[in-house]
Amino acid sequence: MPSELDALNAITDLVLRYRVAPEKKKSAVLASSLLSTESGIASLALALGADITGSLTPAEAALVKSPADVQTSVVNALQKKIRDGDDPLGEAFCKVRSADVRRESGAIYTPRVIVEAMLGWAVNIGVPDRIVDPGAGSARFLIESGRHFKKASLVAVETDPLAALIARANLAAAGMSDRAVVMLKDFRSSELEIIAGRTLYIGNPPYVRHHLIETKWKRWLKDQAAELKLKASSLAGLHVYFFLAIARWAKAGDYGALITASEWLDVNYGQLVRDLFLNRLGGQAVYVIEPEAEPFPGTQSTAAVTTFTVNGTPPSARFARIDRLSDLDHLSGGRRVSRERLTAEPRWSHFTRKAKDVPSGYVELGELCRVHRGQATGSNRVWIAGDHSEGLPDEVLFPTVTKAMELFRAGLVLKDGDTLRRVIDLPVDLSVISAGKRVAVQRFLKRAEEMGAKTNYTSLHRKAWWAVGLYEPAPVLATYMARRAPAFVLNKAEARHLNIAHGLYPRVLLAEKLLRRLTEYLSGAPTMDRGRVYAGGLTKFEPREMERIPVPVPAMLAEMSA
Repeated sequence: MPSELDALNAITDLVLRYRVAPEKKKSAVLASSLLSTESGIASLALALGADITGSLTPAEAALVKSPADVQTSVVNALQKKIRDGDDPLGEAFCKVRSADVRRESGAIYTPRVIVEAMLGWAVNIGVPDRIVDPGAGSARFLIESGRHFKKASLVAVETDPLAALIARANLAAAGMSDRAVVMLKDFRSSELEIIAGRTLYIGNPPYVRHHLIETKWKRWLKDQAAELKLKASSLAGLHVYFFLAIARWAKAGDYGALITASEWLDVNYGQLVRDLFLNRLGGQAVYVIEPEAEPFPGTQSTAAVTTFTVNGTPPSARFARIDRLSDLDHLSGGRRVSRERLTAEPRWSHFTRKAKDVPSGYVELGELCRVHRGQATGSNRVWIAGDHSEGLPDEVLFPTVTKAMELFRAGLVLKDGDTLRRVIDLPVDLSVISAGKRVAVQRFLKRAEEMGAKTNYTSLHRKAWWAVGLYEPAPVLATYMARRAPAFVLNKAEARHLNIAHGLYPRVLLAEKLLRRLTEYLSGAPTMDRGRVYAGGLTKFEPREMERIPVPVPAMLAEMSA
């Protein structure tokens, strides 16, 4: 019989031969499963300690009413990633919730390299007592801020319950829950506590276009701007509201860095931000990041990092253009532009381009030609001739470029207007039309009024609601918005153009040969980097942007055409 020792040895051998399935592999599968659904992400957030970063709101609590079990090894692995600077829950959120859905609320998360660059600037400015991220998302900015400023309180403001839950979890995992507050609110209506110390405002405000913004908020924008004796436009995107909200809450000595879409630099509704930059916000610098650098991953949009010190009025501000995220550094350097010039200029994006972009022997197109957008009719279905306008005299019907494709198809020269549609352009004083022809005009006007042409916004702001006011034929016509380079077309047909095209009107006398050579040059010149890029790679040229395209001086054009 085997001895007691032999039996013990046998048992020991069995134990040694037994292999437990590696928990790491099992937890990785579990983590992958939980990270693939919103409910799973919420469960992970709770396991990471979301509920110790302040009390959960009812909306957040509802997301973790029945949380999934999470293994300790998974929690430990996620904590390590977060402490190393990663954002596994935020990245999972961006994958699980589609870009189309997130776009409605403007939820686009910022790459870490940009976060670090913006914090690098803030560190050089001073030490804040409080840090506020007005659109916190998963708290990337706050966690990086907390690492630099170890005594500052951290305030995250977020409207999405799941994002707020993730922010709480990340702050807890980073060991910052004891000095962090997460507010599930709209920053525009948030009541921030007034503190004696200095506040740093930093983050990536949500980008939402004006047509998705409620009327009550558009009224809020105008009312709050009026209190600062400024004007606001209902066409403003949501990021403009955040600049204004900060201006309302911030006090002298506060400072900030925001990354937003860059369009406020040039568009009319961006005037409010430009006014705030020059005055109450005390703008320091603007760094435009090209879409190729992917400042907003997956959007192909141009971004702008704006830095400011509240209530400061610096004599100048710095402007620069960034082609690669690795060039961001700590947001230093750039071209200095005086306050006086910024005040005088209605468009600012051109300040981000270096003067060396215009080589010797070249000038900006604007030196030779004025670029003017075509006229808006207010209602093309009324003012483009059709069955409803039958009988109108030829003298009020003008061959007009009404679609950009007409210029793309024309090639270098638009030879005649026979293929173009006619736009109805009546004189302000209808009495100049002979009595016989006026009958047809009155009949048309009655029909136009029935079609709503008299009461739309554009018509109400004309000298006479029926007078479209087409501009004189431009010698050169150009498209200005497409996913390809603009088409420049010599307008031999002397066609008019609507607001789907720009007209180039020479400021100096250019002989026909020079005008043709200029058109040929522009048609082949690399111009895409001169426009503004929107989501999906759509490039748009405002008139002033087109005027900054470098072109040969007239003497060089003459040599080219010889």
